[in-house]
Amino acid sequence: QLVQSGGGLVQPGGSLTLSCTASGRASRSYALAWFRQESDEERQFLASINWSGERIHYGDSVKGRFVISRENTNNTVYLQLNNLKPEDTATYYCAADRFYSETTYFKDFTFWGQGTQVTVSS
Repeated sequence: QLVQSGGGLVQPGGSLTLSCTASGRASRSYALAWFRQESDEERQFLASINWSGERIHYGDSVKGRFVISRENTNNTVYLQLNNLKPEDTATYYCAADRFYSETTYFKDFTFWGQGTQVTVSS
């Protein structure tokens, strides 16, 4: 199970941090990732991180602006969103899978959080 927190309304240029805590089968040894989805669009890959935090992969659209990290002591993955733009407005999802790879395809992930809305607007 993945439970998300964070999100909300932020002005352009602002920052926000999303959190996702894993429990049960989505254990601390799993790879974790973040995706986002706008209405009627396919989920877009943002970032992924392996269980140790040593392997990280970013999608081209957010590289240099978003930062993924994890704390295995509390089974939580974070996504720091910096220099936000109106086009970053979407529902953000965390995801988990047993094995890490640099896949960007959302169907390769087994477990999903409930989603949280991020709106970037002045």
